[in-house]
Amino acid sequence: MYAVAINGSPRKGGNTEILLKEVLRELQDAGWETELVKVGGTAIRGCIACEKCFENKDNECSVKKDVFNDMFAKMRNANAMILGSPTYFAAVSSDLKALIERAGYVAYANDHAFSGKIGAAVVAVRRGGATHAYDTINHMFQMSRMILPGSTYWNMGYGLDKGEVLEDEEGMANMRHLGKCIDWLGKSITPNIADYPKS
Repeated sequence: MYAVAINGSPRKGGNTEILLKEVLRELQDAGWETELVKVGGTAIRGCIACEKCFENKDNECSVKKDVFNDMFAKMRNANAMILGSPTYFAAVSSDLKALIERAGYVAYANDHAFSGKIGAAVVAVRRGGATHAYDTINHMFQMSRMILPGSTYWNMGYGLDKGEVLEDEEGMANMRHLGKCIDWLGKSITPNIADYPKS
């Protein structure tokens, strides 16, 4: 099984990346193929509402000048996707929001391409606003007919400076538990995924 974690932070080695790596470590230990990719800082643009994805139905966006189509291919091929973001003004980063807008729409245009996949949101926060960022990611998952694993708390870690999230013991423990839940859920649903309702 394959899990992709997509980092919406432009900051290399920051708290969002640390949280995502902690989730992936559990999945790697359980035998999953994992990949961490970065959308933050790539200047990905938002949806332009051209609706070409509904005309072409080729699992691509008509805008070809950014990283979107490469990212979408990874998401479409994944059994599980973990989207992570820092909290910017009580919301996700603009780069991750652009990915969410377009990925949700292209998936919808292509026979609900994310149906039955596992989706998990991970948020790094200094103090407040993480719940809204967390919800923003999960809304795309829920509207895409995906399955969301639970954990011991909302999937967020607290810290401002690089590495500070490592001091949030509860947050880091939650990431490890999230990885375990994704593994359990993936192994539970994979034999039956062909039966997942499409309409």
